[in-house]
Amino acid sequence: MRTALVIGGSGQIGLAAVPALVADGWSVRALVRTAEGAETASGLGAVPVVADRHDESALDEALGTGVDALVDVVAYDDRDAAPLLARADRIGSAVVVSSAAVYVDGRGGGFETEEFADFPVPVTEDQPTVEPGRDTYATGKVALERAWLEGPVPTTVLRPGAIHGPGCRQPREWTFVKRVLDGRDVRVLAFDGASRFATTSTRVLGELVRLAAAAPGDRVLNAADPDAPTVAEIAAAVDAAMGVTSRTVTVPGEPVDGVGLTPWAVPRPVVLAMDRAAATLGYVAPGRYAETVPAAVEWLVAQVRGGADWREAFPGFVRMEAMGDFFAYAAEDRFLARAAGPGAADRDGS
Repeated sequence: MRTALVIGGSGQIGLAAVPALVADGWSVRALVRTAEGAETASGLGAVPVVADRHDESALDEALGTGVDALVDVVAYDDRDAAPLLARADRIGSAVVVSSAAVYVDGRGGGFETEEFADFPVPVTEDQPTVEPGRDTYATGKVALERAWLEGPVPTTVLRPGAIHGPGCRQPREWTFVKRVLDGRDVRVLAFDGASRFATTSTRVLGELVRLAAAAPGDRVLNAADPDAPTVAEIAAAVDAAMGVTSRTVTVPGEPVDGVGLTPWAVPRPVVLAMDRAAATLGYVAPGRYAETVPAAVEWLVAQVRGGADWREAFPGFVRMEAMGDFFAYAAEDRFLARAAGPGAADRDGS
């Protein structure tokens, strides 16, 4: 039987990748950090190894005499690759999750520059990236990619967009789920609600992990939902999953005093091409955004059932509040009151 080690086997991507491999006939070990993670991994069909990935003796235990495939879904930069590549003789092939945040446009603009990138639509895997480094998220991911792709282990690098699914660490959909739970029947969207920031279901990542593990090779593949929905379409899909319909008010440009802010609010589109995954692996998308996001919505609602503090439940979303207040209801109400006069750009959202 083929063997696989999944590092991060109980987190957001592991929740999809582990069962995809198990269903495909793999014997899976999962490196997890806690007893709770071990219980989750075991429930997914994996054999858990509870340890810190930076404990080299734990890596030796997890790898054992060797695995046919290593899947690393939580690596940050080349320092996470180094101890594994030092054990390359025990790794048949690898699948490593990076990020679409590595891309830059022809002028060097990207996700981390003062002026947001102006990407072609869609972005292919041949698009330039930032230089490798350790100073930022994007540069670290490129360093991670280079370490693996220049090493002796055949490696598939996956570049997802805005990830959604059960267990998500930065659940962007909470922006709209919380509004429904708070009884808000309106949402204000910047950039006319037309921003497109490629979304990625964890089911997409699970399927790509499964296919790549079965067909080792050196390659870089985008990983995104097939439809690249607009923010307005994302909001409507979340509403549909919750059985409600909200009004939509649009702002023709950037958020106004924070009103209209969402985690997908970008001035120019980010759409990821998926042709290469289809051509090289025979990949077929497991569903469009509206078909896969209900699982994320259900999980989000379950996490705060009974009055649980959402800030404790979703610390990754709290960190995103560096962008601004996604729930600035008072400011939003003032904006809506002003917009209620003649010429208001109010339309029914569905």
